Amino acid sequence: MREEVDRFTAPDGTRLRVADSGTTDGDPALVLVHGWSQDLRSWDRVVDDLRRGGVTTRILRHDHRGHGGSDAAAEGTATIGTAADDLAALLAERVPDGPLVLAGHSMGGMTLMALAERHPQLVEERVVGAAFVATASDDMDRLDLGLPGRRGRLVARGEHVLVPLTARLGHRAPAGEIGDVGRAGGPSHRARATAMAPAVRALVFGRRPRPADVLSVAEQALAAHPPSVAAFRASIGEHRRREALATLRTVPSVVLVGDRDRLCPQHHARAIADALPDARIVLLPGAGHMINLERATEVAAHLAGLVAGPDEELTTVIPQEEPVRAEAVDA
Repeated sequence: MREEVDRFTAPDGTRLRVADSGTTDGDPALVLVHGWSQDLRSWDRVVDDLRRGGVTTRILRHDHRGHGGSDAAAEGTATIGTAADDLAALLAERVPDGPLVLAGHSMGGMTLMALAERHPQLVEERVVGAAFVATASDDMDRLDLGLPGRRGRLVARGEHVLVPLTARLGHRAPAGEIGDVGRAGGPSHRARATAMAPAVRALVFGRRPRPADVLSVAEQALAAHPPSVAAFRASIGEHRRREALATLRTVPSVVLVGDRDRLCPQHHARAIADALPDARIVLLPGAGHMINLERATEVAAHLAGLVAGPDEELTTVIPQEEPVRAEAVDA
């Protein structure tokens, strides 16, 4: 199914790359929101699995400002709140009416929470399904990678040094096209991505990731604007939006987490599920933070279920793991 890629201009003049495919035909439009330092390509495998499974509904995805093919964020605008405002403006122009299913990975999930906080009428009137993929509602100011004691404190201290340094050093690689793993930019950019790959694999992947996926995550990080990424990381540290989830209490929702996620481990998924008592929480054994790449089939299955609605039997994509209730997930 052909996917059209163009630019959307946010109210402040920032141009965002947007990919659009499919048709609603009465079904909800599916909106995919990517995570920190990544871009819309992080949803490639999920979109492919949905289409192979026969899901024809409209799918809209975009690059946050400062990421992928979008403009760099102007000073003071690289925040989760602004990302939510960008999403609201994009929906108003591109999908002005009809039901919506929203899915957000990592910072993308935080953006959905900010959308509920800042644009509650939009969410209450139009959202009929929500998926929170490897994300958190709060307590992201300290990153310890799940390491106990002194080692965790050293990681947290090191991050506060490295992120501002990243904002001053390095340069932005050209944004890659959809599905072009390993081919973005010139030889120097590919060499940088290859050099980053071992660290990327250790940080955000679980068991036995595909080398192409690891390289894609590295390439996407290099395509992001370093000062924008650093400012967004500060905004992630200030993210406190558990109460905003109340706007979604009656919306069919699913919370997905890998049991090897070092960035948004299982207790974050439990906190979101506690705020959404009717949500399903799904633990994906062996998966890390990038479950939209690592376990695309399962993610696609749950999104297809949300699009089909609670009264429809899911026959398009078969998940490989059974969902488990929140109380069955180890903290």
